[in-house]
Amino acid sequence: MTAVAETNEPGSDLTARSARLRHLIVTIYGLYARSDGGWLSVAALIRLLADLGVDEPAVRSAISRLKRRGMLEPRRQDGSAGYQLSAGALAILREGDARIFTRRRATLADGWLLAVFSVPESHRDRRHVLRSELTRLGFGMVAPGVWIVPAHPQDATAQTLRRLGLESYADLFHADHLAFGDITTLIRRWWNLDELERRYEAFIQAHEPALRRWEEQRGTQGLTEQRAAFADYVRALTDWRRLPYLDPGLPAELLPEGWIGIRAAELFFALQALLEEPARAYVKSAISG
Repeated sequence: MTAVAETNEPGSDLTARSARLRHLIVTIYGLYARSDGGWLSVAALIRLLADLGVDEPAVRSAISRLKRRGMLEPRRQDGSAGYQLSAGALAILREGDARIFTRRRATLADGWLLAVFSVPESHRDRRHVLRSELTRLGFGMVAPGVWIVPAHPQDATAQTLRRLGLESYADLFHADHLAFGDITTLIRRWWNLDELERRYEAFIQAHEPALRRWEEQRGTQGLTEQRAAFADYVRALTDWRRLPYLDPGLPAELLPEGWIGIRAAELFFALQALLEEPARAYVKSAISG
């Protein structure tokens, strides 16, 4: 579940839209299908995506791509054609829950988690997977083969590397920064905080109007409002769920004053508090209907 890189190459807009649709589908499965064994009928998925402005052919194409990528598996249930999350997809979603749905920020007392790895040249494909996964988990590179992230108490790095069969290439250490170099300067070398700030700003610009709108109409719970809550919540979560991975969750003391990531988190969790229940009610009615 990686973010789509921006590019000016021909076809890049189509590629970005295609990737976003796949991300929307994964969000819907993660929110509403896991209680039913990870299964949704194709008809229900088409109905729900229509509320997000996606037509049926695009939905079917995206489902096929997710099937080829090993995220979805076809299964009929009670005579209805549908797809269920694969075991690998379920594991990814479980690992992501704590990161996405909690206010996750380390303290200085937590220290640092170091990943030290060496991968033989004959296994360079595994080296690429390992580096990509460490990046996805918020690690920054100190030096080739030495990566760092704040040592969050709920860190799932070891669990993730075992799931991917990468544990034989890496060692994990808990460490403290003792001397030499200003840590706030080093942090900007290890992580691109300017790019992260830009992404947070884009999230706020995209979803702050929805928060203001829902705060003004708080308490209204008709079907029309439930449908709108579903659409707004799925869009916001789809945009949000990549950010806690890009953000290493640095201690507040090491961040620039007025760090925008804190404001973005407050926005997401405010939307979640307002929209989660009416959105779930709408999905239940849409699926049963």
